[in-house]
Amino acid sequence: MGRRILFIGPPGVGKGTQAKRLVDALGVPHVASGDMLREAVANDTELGREAVRYMEAGELVPDKLVIAMIERRLRKQDAYCGYVLDGFPRNVRQAEALTETLGDDAIDTVLVLEVTEEEIVERLLKRAAIEGRSDDDEPTIRHRLEIFRTETEPLIDYYTDKVQRVDGVGTIDQVFCRVVSGMIC
Repeated sequence: MGRRILFIGPPGVGKGTQAKRLVDALGVPHVASGDMLREAVANDTELGREAVRYMEAGELVPDKLVIAMIERRLRKQDAYCGYVLDGFPRNVRQAEALTETLGDDAIDTVLVLEVTEEEIVERLLKRAAIEGRSDDDEPTIRHRLEIFRTETEPLIDYYTDKVQRVDGVGTIDQVFCRVVSGMIC
């Protein structure tokens, strides 16, 4: 068995960027729940049709649907030697369901990317300006950070014995060097 890694960090910390680099380095699939949901909707799958009803109403897709989708993905042959999870589990309920479905070894390393809230706000405001995203103003960003603190941050305690904290400040290469410390043998 290979590495089964979960990335945790607030929006704007660089999880997606670092997860993609780690996937390339380890040769394992990148399992991103958001990408999978968008693909299911685009391909008009049964799950996609069910999920789009919630998405169009501005609601979160229910845990049971996301868990079923992730479980199917992690049982594919290319994930046998490991995977990098990004965006799932998003809360303790999802983590418990993942453990119940795939066992205690569903995740063996939790990489927590850490950056100060002010740095995150600055990064996301810059990104919004560059991409012309008017929906990412400071109050919205701070609200997303609060949701992270209440919903996702408790995963750090849930997975406490598997957590590796990584300083997310610096260049993409500097942060990646910290991420892979001890990960690639």
